[in-house]
Amino acid sequence: MDEKRIRKYAELLIGTGLNVQKGQALVVSAPVDAAPFVRECVAAAYRAGCRDVNLRWNDDFIARETYLHAADDTFDRVRPWKSEMLNTLASECAAFLSIYSEDPESLAGVDPDRIRRATASFGAAIKPYRERMTADYCPWCVASVPNAAWAKKVFPGVPQDEAAEKLWEAILEAVSVTEDNDPAAVWAAHNAELRARVDKLNALDFKYLKYKSSLGTDLTVRLPETHFWDGGSSVAGNHVRFNANMPTEEVFTAPDRRGTEGVAFAAKPLVLNGGIVDHFSLTFEHGRIVKVHAERGQELLETGIAVDEGAAYLGEAALVPYDSPISRSGILFYNTLFDENAACHLAFGDSYPCIRGGAAMTKEQRLEFGLNSSIVHEDFMIGTPDLSITGVTHDGKEVPVFREGNFAL
Repeated sequence: MDEKRIRKYAELLIGTGLNVQKGQALVVSAPVDAAPFVRECVAAAYRAGCRDVNLRWNDDFIARETYLHAADDTFDRVRPWKSEMLNTLASECAAFLSIYSEDPESLAGVDPDRIRRATASFGAAIKPYRERMTADYCPWCVASVPNAAWAKKVFPGVPQDEAAEKLWEAILEAVSVTEDNDPAAVWAAHNAELRARVDKLNALDFKYLKYKSSLGTDLTVRLPETHFWDGGSSVAGNHVRFNANMPTEEVFTAPDRRGTEGVAFAAKPLVLNGGIVDHFSLTFEHGRIVKVHAERGQELLETGIAVDEGAAYLGEAALVPYDSPISRSGILFYNTLFDENAACHLAFGDSYPCIRGGAAMTKEQRLEFGLNSSIVHEDFMIGTPDLSITGVTHDGKEVPVFREGNFAL
């Protein structure tokens, strides 16, 4: 892959993704396979005036070996230095870059309960960090680069080197990095387009959304009082704009956790805890997931919604047109960052504070408004070519939001 484009990508993440400021610390979480790209990001950060870069490395092989062979009580505790790094740097309004690049099936065959317990214990240990991230106190950005196992899954039957090149090309196209363009300018225009959609939805102030598709989705999602839609760039606690996801095509809000009824059928596979869940559905009563069915990954899904009490409720409703650029690529990425931006999706687990004044509220105050709280936040895709979404206003008026998979507003 062209080194110039890769360098532009790194600069885009540091500049537009995180908007790193002079004197600000940076935390980079990445797999060891991504070290060459991380070096480009570190160099770009220091050119921007970053105070210092702190690295958190991970590795699929080591994670798998740990889950298979470590002492059982390992998964119920967290070494203090692992949580203190995140909690301390979040309190200082550091910038956080996560390079999400993993084998979609790296933990196949691992005991799901070990994963559940590790997720719960680590989530509890980094509660201050999680709360600041949820409230956008710190700028954060999630992006991806290829690895061999992931590329092979996306492009089966293609030689390894060629598969990695094809995945690099797909990623760079998705984030609008070409040889001769100005990616920052493209992203500024894209953020403005998403903001225009947000403004239309906020003006309508829906009480409910009603979803239907030929897969069998028949779902009603209640929205909280004073909710708002968001999308594109956000403003961090240091008053600078950042883009949390690159790429992004979504506008999103938080449902009322108590008011989801019906069934949602997934339109794409879900990569969950190192395994794949496919051809699945979730049934809701009074907001809670009361039944799950998956032709593949049933136990993974059951364990995923049992991490804590809030994992069995919705935390996000996001709208993405079926004709989005990632959808038009025809690529199934087996990576939620990309697949969620090819289709409308929901998430079970934690809510972003999408109610007026929500970022300044306590967790208990947000719960009173109906927002969900959980250690997990897992997006699953429900968008189809025939998906319809109807918004119902507080006076009972029904407004077409999506028809035939795309915006009708």
